[in-house]
Amino acid sequence: MGLAFAVFTIAVFSLWIALPGAFAQGLSKWQREFPATDFETRIIELDEIADDGNTRDSIAPVGDPRYLPVSEVTDIGPLEPVLSIGINGDFRAYPLRILLWHEIVNEVIGGTPVLISYCPLCNSGVVFDRRVGDRLLEFGNTGRLRHRDMVMYDKETESWWQQFTGEAIIGDLSGKRMTSLPARLESLARFRERAPDGKVLVPEDEGARPYGASPYVGMDTQRMPRALQAINFPYPLPDDVSPMDRVVVVGGEAWTLSMLRENSPVEKNGLVLTWEAGQNSIHDTQLIFRGRDVGNVVVQKKTPDGTKDVPYDVVFAFSFRAFNPDGALYR
Repeated sequence: MGLAFAVFTIAVFSLWIALPGAFAQGLSKWQREFPATDFETRIIELDEIADDGNTRDSIAPVGDPRYLPVSEVTDIGPLEPVLSIGINGDFRAYPLRILLWHEIVNEVIGGTPVLISYCPLCNSGVVFDRRVGDRLLEFGNTGRLRHRDMVMYDKETESWWQQFTGEAIIGDLSGKRMTSLPARLESLARFRERAPDGKVLVPEDEGARPYGASPYVGMDTQRMPRALQAINFPYPLPDDVSPMDRVVVVGGEAWTLSMLRENSPVEKNGLVLTWEAGQNSIHDTQLIFRGRDVGNVVVQKKTPDGTKDVPYDVVFAFSFRAFNPDGALYR
């Protein structure tokens, strides 16, 4: 596995050197893969889409989600990260050890059709309601990127959707947005404690991928000269914030993880952000359970009935700035 991972890691890091717009290579390739997509209807320029060699669903979504009761899960490190959500008492956890290889799960939780989405290149994990207007959508992966973030598609209209924002950017549904739902990026141990009757996603085929291992070795600790950063990450950031630093995003605002770690809890306009130790990074070591501790974040809002979870995302700083060029970044 070591040589294969070395080759994969080199390929991953090559993405940071250059991701040229794929439109220059010919629109016809996309049209063959997505014959129902209306590429003339869009809210972005086509040359913003990058093609890194993947194609339609070559990163295959989870096709038939299988679960085990959290009490029966024994082969995942207790501090490994899971993207978790609970709706109407139905609590599910989606280990990043699986999501980093599949990125998309279409599911119904507590009676609500949801999209579990995770893009490892920017560390964005968001859960969306799959209902848009009177349509119920099912999602796949275009294999393309925009600002190094996954571009999805819906199977009903073949419109293309930005994972980070949940907005359709190309096709008939351009400009439509899905509703993001409160979810947590937390350790398996924390999920087990707060949802002892919850369920955990397990692989459809244990041998299909090297689950539990990550190709993104050292990604979140890499440092490069400012001049090189400006070329590879053309998103203006303060001098003391690296493109690969984690930030906690709520709407159009973000807080650096380091600031939150040192000042937890942080309160602003009714929001309460907290940080606690005990979660492995999947972007550090080959074996995820050995990854460095990046901690757990919870974001809640004060209400007359007590605090309630709100949607948030823990992403790399470059990604926040790419999609929120005028957003406030607290550090």
